[in-house]
Amino acid sequence: MSFAEAGASAGTVRATPPPAPKRYRGALLRQYRAEVRLLLTRRRNWILLAVLAVVPIFIGVAVKISKPGGGDGPQFIGRITGNGLFLVFTALTVSIPFFLPLVIGVVAGDSIAGEAGQGTLRYLLTVPVPRGRLLTVKTLAVATFTFLAVLVVSVVGLLTGTALFGLHSLVLLSGDTVGIGSALLRTLGVVVYITIALFALAAGGLFISTLTENAIAAMAATISIAVFSALLDAVPQLSAIHPYLLTNHWLGFGELLRTSISTADLSRWTGLHLAYAAIFLSLAWSRMVTKDVTS
Repeated sequence: MSFAEAGASAGTVRATPPPAPKRYRGALLRQYRAEVRLLLTRRRNWILLAVLAVVPIFIGVAVKISKPGGGDGPQFIGRITGNGLFLVFTALTVSIPFFLPLVIGVVAGDSIAGEAGQGTLRYLLTVPVPRGRLLTVKTLAVATFTFLAVLVVSVVGLLTGTALFGLHSLVLLSGDTVGIGSALLRTLGVVVYITIALFALAAGGLFISTLTENAIAAMAATISIAVFSALLDAVPQLSAIHPYLLTNHWLGFGELLRTSISTADLSRWTGLHLAYAAIFLSLAWSRMVTKDVTS
């Protein structure tokens, strides 16, 4: 064999591509499960969920032992004694302005800033984990926790209301009565609507969490979004912008408790919340892919 033939043969061998690395399927799902498991094993998050669970219990016991009569309070509170299902709506109405935003603000604000502050974010990105996938996992986990927070208030309210006042056919705000099955289906719709509304705040928390390595500052800033929006909503002179504020339609779930549900209004309000979420998540992604992780 000549040197030319040997060189050609060697070149042929070297040109053979190496076997493609095995791709591990389900990496996103595994990371999502790990992130949710992390959220649910933190004592702080359990305490936050326990605080939410106390809200319907406290309201139910207070109504049970109180004297009949009027008084100020949420629009559903006067109907609790006739149907325990109204305890769910009352507890959600009470929790939406403060308790639920507080819980969601803490979890969303800590999602990325907490990792950066502890130095684990840099470790995650050197595994390597693509930044886009990491943000997706964080988003899905925070959305899951948001749904869980709303669900805790609703389920505890349903169980407490049933135990104290019973569960009966639901008299809607429009005066008509629907059966228990339809009432529970409407209640599920309320849970989904509130989850979407609060997820817009959670998305804002995710964005803020990419801007800092101080988790407490991110938590406070996230909660401030809801507070500032509520303050603007309370100023009559700013009524022109009220329909576009983040918190303006949080209590719009009352539309689901009417005989003729305005799907146009619900779609418009839900679209507004999703638009807020899309904007915040786009900003978070833009920041995440260019973030200089130093710790």
